[in-house]
Amino acid sequence: MKIARIETFYVPPRWLFVRVESDDGAIGWGEASLEGWAEAVDGAFEALKDRFLGHDPFAIEDIWQIAYRGGFYRGGPVMMSALSGLDQALWDLKGKALGLPAWQMMGGRVRDRIRAYAWIGGDRPHDVAEACAVRKSQGFSAIKMNATAELDWIGTPKLFDEVVARVEAAQGAGMDVGLDFHGRVHRPMAKQLAHVLEPLGLLFIEEPLLSENPEGLAQISALVSTPIALGERLYSRWDFKPFFEKGAVDIIQPDLSHAGGLSECRRIAAMAEAFDVAVAPHCPLGPLALAACLQLAANAPNVAIQEMSLGIHYNVGHDLLEFLSDKEVLTPVDGYLPIPQGPGLGITIDEAAVREAHKDRHRWRNPIWRQKDGSFAEW
Repeated sequence: MKIARIETFYVPPRWLFVRVESDDGAIGWGEASLEGWAEAVDGAFEALKDRFLGHDPFAIEDIWQIAYRGGFYRGGPVMMSALSGLDQALWDLKGKALGLPAWQMMGGRVRDRIRAYAWIGGDRPHDVAEACAVRKSQGFSAIKMNATAELDWIGTPKLFDEVVARVEAAQGAGMDVGLDFHGRVHRPMAKQLAHVLEPLGLLFIEEPLLSENPEGLAQISALVSTPIALGERLYSRWDFKPFFEKGAVDIIQPDLSHAGGLSECRRIAAMAEAFDVAVAPHCPLGPLALAACLQLAANAPNVAIQEMSLGIHYNVGHDLLEFLSDKEVLTPVDGYLPIPQGPGLGITIDEAAVREAHKDRHRWRNPIWRQKDGSFAEW
């Protein structure tokens, strides 16, 4: 068996799907979505095609090592997202060819389902109580929302009153709350906001600072007992290593479409387990990314909760389940996602719908925000 074809598809609202086919007709799908940079990731596939057309698709680890190390330059969001999509597709292909779920090939499952959380509130959080009522009716018991819109570098704690009120509204609606600072809050105010939120009993604070500031993150982690979560902008086990060593993080959030796919994220989870750190994979993306996350949840004992993008504010015109032939596989039940039982990643892509959507390629870009003084603001 040899890899005969590697194809990429721009799938709305902002996803990049990968299809790998062998010379004997075996097919696997993956997701290489890198929000706002689909064209760059698509370009990286040209090098991967040159290397791996004609390669044994079952040799997943060999392909991973060559893709990561073989081009001299390594790491970063673009190349690692391309590798992630390829890796997912190879696990899907191998599983479908052998009739086994990816989790079975990786050692078997440790759980039957994983608790899920959904997003509310959009980029500039609002209508929290109403949104929580909708999520509760869908069976969720946990939500995540952005803490704030754009914030200046410095300010007074009165700016945080609305943040506290939103959290209290969500908790009053019966929800456990994770709060995403989204890297929008700079160090002088992040310490204050984390302190103000301490009595509220949050599930976690996500990206209180950008991951490029591990020293500041370690300081905030030492100031509060609220669990600190991060990881969506880290792309390999080597990127995560200093955060473990500094004790700067309690929950890691590798993205299986950015951090080397299922292969690398299983290694990252094992590394986290050695430091008694939980895993909550980042996944505001499409169905293939979520299916890969569920394979990891099946196999890694320290996966604690799973993000999913059903109804997320990014999914304008197209939602999570639209390109699936078996939507029930990724449908939450009583706030949990069942572990897929089917082969490979456990889902079936509607290939005709994907090819049709690709004809009108999306060009998704995140917004650019500015402060009141006209300077750039983190989104």
